[in-house]
Parts: sequence; structure tokens; C-alpha cells
Amino acid sequence: MNRIDRLFGILTLLQSKKFVTAENIADKFGISIRTVYRDVKALGEQGIPVSFEPHKGYFVVPGYFLPPVSFSTEEANALLLMEALVHGFADKSIQTHYSTALNKVKAVLRTPQKEKLKFLNNNIRLQVPACFKQNFEYLSVVQDAISEKRLMQLTYKNNNSEISLRLVEPIGLVFYALNWHLIAWCHLRQEYRDFRVSRILKIDSTGLPFKKAEHLDLNDYMKLLPVEY
Repeated sequence: MNRIDRLFGILTLLQSKKFVTAENIADKFGISIRTVYRDVKALGEQGIPVSFEPHKGYFVVPGYFLPPVSFSTEEANALLLMEALVHGFADKSIQTHYSTALNKVKAVLRTPQKEKLKFLNNNIRLQVPACFKQNFEYLSVVQDAISEKRLMQLTYKNNNSEISLRLVEPIGLVFYALNWHLIAWCHLRQEYRDFRVSRILKIDSTGLPFKKAEHLDLNDYMKLLPVEY
């Protein structure tokens, strides 16, 4: 990677996180800490407001935005390939958001790239069994609740076809056994429960913050699952 690409990569990394340490930058780009200092200084000399907070790391001062992003043909092809997987393994809400995002990518491509991408799109297929179709639209709502730490109320049908109302605090989504599973603290059962998303009949967003102060880390919960990760 040449220096110009690395500087752009560092800037993109800084804008993707609240803080980034010099060690993280060095590991990401395979450079020394001294080179990180020089690169960050170079970004500042180009008018990019990079600041530093002790014990936390570098950050881009709020209010600074990158100019429109350009994509290589290989990057656009990778995103196109992922669209097939999204339509096979995600629900309608994620499919809609991904298609919208991909259209924005296509909009900034050069004409020859667009033509190649269109040709490639006509020559990619993913065979998904009919029984695996994700006929719900909850994943996007669940993602928002997890990131915002908001309570959700679920109308849920278990494997015995029993329907119940659950007030839950979602901590993560896990894909296993060919299904999406919502892992959440259930106020009814007073324990962490595994809700298969395809069995959720309705989701109501309460707009309320979590009641439980601390939650189990999702990685720790995954150790209890009957699958290997």
C-alpha cells in the first residue's frame, strides 16, 4: 500500500470509531508507531482536524466530513457479491437497506465500472432452499434496539405454538442452525433467553432505556450455545 492510500485508510479508520490508538493504527496498516505519528501529522498538514486525547487515542474533530467516496472495481464487485448473500440470509428490512446503500455506491462509479457491475450482476446466483426464506422484517428494528439499548416488547410464539408477550432487553443477534436468534434479557423469565426471530409475531418499540444496569457479554452467552464458534 502506498502512502497516499494509507493516509486515506487511516482517515477512514479514524472516522469509523470514536477513538483510535496509535497501536491500533500501526497493527491495522503494518507500520511502526513512529510512522503513525508522521502520518497523523501529515493529515493535519492537509487541513484534516485530527486531535488526541490521553489514554483514549486519536479522533477526528466532530463536524469534519470526507468528500464523496470512490470505489475500486474490486470493492464494488465485493459489495455486489454480498448483495446475493444479504438476500439469502437476511430479512426484508436488511435487504431494503442494503439495496439502497448499494445504489449509492453505484451512483459514484464511473460508467465503465457500472457496465461491468451490471454484467456481473446478471451472472451471480445464490440457491437458497424455499424453507429458509426470511419472511419477516425485524432485523433492522432489532439492530436499532441493541445499539440504542432500548426495551422491546415481543409477541412471541414458541416451538409449542404458545403465544406470550415478552418485555426484553436485546444484547445481540446470532445466526446459527440456519436461523437468526435474538439474545435478550427477558423480564418475564428473569433470565437471558434465545428468541428465534422467525417466531416473533410482532415487535413494539417502547422507547424506554434498559432497566438492567449490566449485561452479559454476547461472546460469553455464545459459549452456552449448542454450536461451535
